[in-house]
Order: sequence, then structure tokens, then C-alpha cells
Amino acid sequence: MTEITPRNIPAAAVQHLRDSGYSPAMAKIFAARGITDSRQLDTTLAELLPFDNLKNAGEMARLLADAIAAQKKLMVIADYDADGATACAVAVRGLRAFGAQIDFIVPNRFEYGYGLTPEIVHLAAKSGPDILITVDNGIASVEGVAEANRLGMQVFITDHHLPGDTLPDAACIVNPNQPGCAFPSKNLAGVGVMFYVLLALRAELRSRGLRTEDRGLRLVELLDLVALGTIADVVKLDQNNRILVQQGLQRIRAGRACAGINALLQVAKKNQAKVSSLDLGFTVGPRLNAAGRLDDMSLGINCLLTDDASIALQMAAKLDTLNRERRSIETEMQDSALAALEQIKGLGTRGQGPGANKPMQTFPVPSPQPLAPASLVLFDETWHQGVIGILASRLKDKFHRPAIAFARSSNGEIKGSGRSIAGLHLRDALDLVSKRYPALIGKFGGHAAAAGLSIAENDFSNFVAAFEQVCSELLSSNDLAQRIETDGALDNAEMSLDVARSLDAQVWGQGFPAPQFNDDFVVQNQRVVGEKHLKLRLGRKGKIIEAILFGHNEMLPGQIHAVYSLSVNEYNGTQSVQLIVRHWRDAM
Repeated sequence: MTEITPRNIPAAAVQHLRDSGYSPAMAKIFAARGITDSRQLDTTLAELLPFDNLKNAGEMARLLADAIAAQKKLMVIADYDADGATACAVAVRGLRAFGAQIDFIVPNRFEYGYGLTPEIVHLAAKSGPDILITVDNGIASVEGVAEANRLGMQVFITDHHLPGDTLPDAACIVNPNQPGCAFPSKNLAGVGVMFYVLLALRAELRSRGLRTEDRGLRLVELLDLVALGTIADVVKLDQNNRILVQQGLQRIRAGRACAGINALLQVAKKNQAKVSSLDLGFTVGPRLNAAGRLDDMSLGINCLLTDDASIALQMAAKLDTLNRERRSIETEMQDSALAALEQIKGLGTRGQGPGANKPMQTFPVPSPQPLAPASLVLFDETWHQGVIGILASRLKDKFHRPAIAFARSSNGEIKGSGRSIAGLHLRDALDLVSKRYPALIGKFGGHAAAAGLSIAENDFSNFVAAFEQVCSELLSSNDLAQRIETDGALDNAEMSLDVARSLDAQVWGQGFPAPQFNDDFVVQNQRVVGEKHLKLRLGRKGKIIEAILFGHNEMLPGQIHAVYSLSVNEYNGTQSVQLIVRHWRDAM
């Protein structure tokens, strides 16, 4: 049975936060996330880390200022996910406002693959740029940079992915994870790196006597895009990233977002004034990503670049349609993956009750047995290359195993996208496989939680064995145990609308997880709503509270132990607190 584990809540940190004015509930929640001082919760721009320690940011700013003065032609080479799209939009909007001649190109993932490849360099060269600027890619593009140099184009790399053993011979590289970079936050997303380059460029232009304020753009106007890309890329939300996200959310809620983000919220039927980081991650991000997964991310980037609300809405509607198509494809792929995994001993895919194949599982899952594999690697020739990353993420969440899903590409290789659990650094694991079997992996790259790779199709079974061997060595049985971490039980007084509102106002995400609690409840009343959800009335210690269990339509026993989160429910203009049940089991 899944283990429910309370987070460690240091008493001294709780007391300090309470002394600083935080409620008992919020003090416990923040202390459990490593907050020891109220200053760590300051999300004003004054607390944003300066660009000074970001290696080469000042140098790139000088090179860009020179290029703008000389009216050189710049071209952004974007990535095809939400981080790459927002980074591209930030680069184009910011550099154009500072006077640059700039355009962009984004590789079609099905034709060119990832990053600044020699093929992309040749495609870009047709437009005659003097300088190529990568966003959210480039740190592994040794061959592509060499080809650009050969053709007489300079390359400026902005990236956040982990570098390989050899850095590209670029004119300038800004990446907080490159060797020798002293920037305190290594968790910037690609869009965050590009935003920091613009901060450095603004300072450089001012030092040359140019009034950047007269250029028609203040850099804070780009923070809605920075917030979206940061959340969508699931980077760790350290204080610096929380500042970027919080400031971006404030702009969106105040109606000052770009036309594209407003349109994406509109087609998703989200209230702009109450948008949260979860909305960016699970509503806006997937619609933007759908373009890169199924079609061409140029559609998503242009949606973020236009200032015409009607044009943005037309593009957002197309993205929404693509996202619906993506969800349908994903469901079919997940069903086939689960069918294949049913035969693997110890994974426990059978006997889980109705809805076991749904991505958002809310009922008990048997813990894998010792004989279960330490990794999941799957390939199906019918799978869509643009959706394998989502499939890997679903399998990782369901079975708590590193998962890699492969799809056939157009050049005889198969391409894989992987997602990992906390105990395994995925890129490092692939690097170890590559060192042990040098001819096995064609290309790979990524970071701790996510990575991509390509292999020859006839090497699939060899890769499965090699990756399983590495995962078995690096992961302990404790790493592979299924756990749910919670913030413990709430008092009746804390289970309130005020606390729910306070939680909604915060930035939550990777490394700073949204709070969830656990306790025993008596099921006072239950009924199915919308054919697939369970509306509940739960009792605990004399308090009756409304709750909902999504994706489950079978009646619960009379007493349950539930993991839940607090939410604000609005109905007919009235707000009330509601529990969202995330997991349940029979009360002991």
C-alpha cells in the first residue's frame, strides 16, 4: 500500500515564521519547505538576484549592444516546448524594443530534432543572419556551432541544460550550469536565462548613454512570459524563480499580460484575475506545448508575439484544438503502454479498480514488489513522437520508476523522452550508459528530471538492458517505494476559507510543492456528479465539510483516511472552502 509520510516541520522555523506574523498553518507549511526566515518568502523584485554573477551575461550584453549599434541581423534559434517558446518571445520582444533587427526560427521536431544542428544552421543561413542566438538550447550543439562558425555566423548561446564534456565553440555562452558560473541559482529556466541577458543588456545600453525607457518596453512587462515558461518547464522553484513567477502572476491577474497569454486563458475558460501557478502549468502550458508536439511551435511563438487581441485569440483557438488532439493521442498511447506493462511482474497494474488507466489516479496503488524492474523503457512503432514525453511522465508518476518512451523517427532511429524520480539523475544515468556502451546512444541531453535521446531501432533491447542495469545500481528499494508526502492534519479552525485563500495566493511547483494534508474522515454523504466524479460530505471531529474526488465514480466506504488539499469553491457568487481528495484508503 502507498505510504503516506508527513513532512518534517522544524519547530524553530515554525516559531520564527509565527513571530514574523504568519498564521500557524502557513508557518508549518513554509517551514516544511525549508523556509527558516521570512525574508526567504519575499517575492518583490528588490530581492531578485543581480546578473553580475551570471557568467558571461555582461560580455553577451556588450556583444549584443555592439550588434544593435551596427544594425547586424540577429536570429533566435528557439526550442519547441513552452520554455523555448516563451524564451523566444522574450528575446524577440526585448531585443526588438532595444533596437535590434531580429527574427526567429524554431526547428520542427519531426524534421530537425532538438537544438542547433548543422541542418538548422543551414536553414537559418538562408535568411542571412550575422548572429544566431539560441534560447533553451545550444549547450550541447558542438557540431551546429562549428558549422555556423564555418559559414561566418557568430553564435550566442543562452541555455540552462547541463553541459557535456565539451562546450561548443560559441562567441559567448550564458548558462548558470556551465563550469565556472557563480550564479547562486542554478534553477533558471531557459526563459529566465534570456530575461537575465536582457537585464544585463539594459544596463550596458544605459552605460552607453542610451535611455532604454524611451524604447517602448520596460522589462517587467516580460515577466508574464517568464512566469509561464518557468512553471511549464518544471524547474525548481527556489526563491529567485518564485520571485519571477509571482511577479508575472501579478501582471496577469492585473490584466497586464500579453495578448497571447490572455487568449490562452480565455480559450481555457480560466478567470484571469485569479490565475495561479497551477493554471500556468496545467492549463496554459499544455496548450502552448501542443503546437510543438503535433505541429509547428511557430504558431505558439507568434501567439505570444502578437499585440492584436483578435489575432491572438484565433491562434489560441488553434492551439486549444491541437491540445484536444494531443489528449486523445495520449490516451491511446497510455492504454497501449499499460497493456504492455501488465505482463511485468510486480508492477501491480491489475486489480486497481475502475479508472486505473486514468492519468490522475486517486485510489490506492499496490506498491511494486521487489522483483519489479527499476526502470520502464517502452517502444511502439505507432506512438507519436511529440507525445512520448507526456507518456513517460504519466508512467513515472503511476509506477514511481524512471520511464523512457520511444517513438520511431524519420531517419531510421528511434527517439526517446524520459522522466525520472527524485532518486535518479536521468542525464547522469544516460551518461553512464553512454560511457559503458559508447556506440549505444546516438545523442542525449537533459537534466535531472527529464532527458531525451536517440538510438538505433535494432539497439532497443540492448538499451533496455543497459539502462535497467544502471538504474538497479543507482536506485535503492527505498528510492522506489511509493510515497505521498503531506503536511499532516489541519485543525478544524485551519480548515477555513481564509487559509484556502492564502494557499491560492502562493506560488507552488517543483521543489516547492502545493500543500496537501491527511486525516481520517467519516463519509456522511456521497453522490456521483458529471458521471465520473464523486461529490462528498465528510465529517471530522464535529466539523462537516464539502469535498470532491475527481475521476472516481464508485461509492467509498463509510470511513476513509484521505490525502486532500484545500480549495476555494465558487457557486452562484458565493465562496466556500472545499477539500479536493487526492488519495484515499480505508480508515485503519
